[in-house]
Amino acid sequence: MVASQVFAYPVVVYPHHTDYAGIVWHGTYIAWMEEARVACLRSHHICFADWVAAGVDLPVVDLSLRYRQSLTLGMTATIKAWLEPRQGVRLVWQYDIQNAATGQSCVLGTVVLAPVDYQTRKVIRRLPESLQKALDLLC
Repeated sequence: MVASQVFAYPVVVYPHHTDYAGIVWHGTYIAWMEEARVACLRSHHICFADWVAAGVDLPVVDLSLRYRQSLTLGMTATIKAWLEPRQGVRLVWQYDIQNAATGQSCVLGTVVLAPVDYQTRKVIRRLPESLQKALDLLC
């Protein structure tokens, strides 16, 4: 990971993010990772409408989370997101969700996306050139 390639996305833990004990519910981390991924792409002038217009969908084909420390109601966190250099057709995003006050890693995550043709649902082996060039700027 190169520091200039890491996108930082701030979040505040609100009541709807937590379980009955005030601890962030596990599904919230997945939503935050998606928000950070979309915001990162948008910051590089890549929007999902471009993918749809090109007939490309990006379903999640693998997802993992490793919990290290709880985040709780009222805390501020930073989701650090970066795209791994491509090997094959899959897009591998890494995440480090940190306590913003301490910088401590609370959750580490990985999401793997596979580009598929929007209509046929078959894996796309070669992305449209404009999308490939845009992704190359991220890693």
